[in-house]
Amino acid sequence: MKRILLLLFFTAALSLNLNAQEESNYLEYVQNVDTTIETLYKVISGEKGEERNWDLFTYLFHENAKLIPSRPNQNGNSEVSFMTPQQYINTSGKWLIENGFYEKEISKKVEVFGAVTHVFSTYESFKSKTDTEPFMRGINSIQLFNDGERYWILNVFWASETESTPIPKKYLKPY
Repeated sequence: MKRILLLLFFTAALSLNLNAQEESNYLEYVQNVDTTIETLYKVISGEKGEERNWDLFTYLFHENAKLIPSRPNQNGNSEVSFMTPQQYINTSGKWLIENGFYEKEISKKVEVFGAVTHVFSTYESFKSKTDTEPFMRGINSIQLFNDGERYWILNVFWASETESTPIPKKYLKPY
């Protein structure tokens, strides 16, 4: 019985130590708004066949965070769906690896009030880093929370540009 308790104790201690090590390895990615957003784009981007760092991806998000894509439905109206970061990985992770995907920020507008930060981040999407023409553009509306130690992504709500909803010029200005 003592051996089992000792084994459980050491296993728990090792797990806590690994979590603390991961925390210290990733903390640099969430110290300010720019690095947090840059990391979000980098971690989902990669060439066809390239694995993504899903541990770092989930580290960016608050435990109750949502990813919220909007898209036109069959009637031409807009609809949204809500996903946790893990659901995003489960539904999109394989596609990203099988097809290659690079999302690049081309403009951003940041608003801050206390612990609340809102970023309107205009993006272009490519299948490969070497592509010169994006296959898609849109805007990510990203809400972040600063707890005094780090930034947490609370929500990423996005819409792709369409013929009937082009990106306004004010969101295409370089930052």
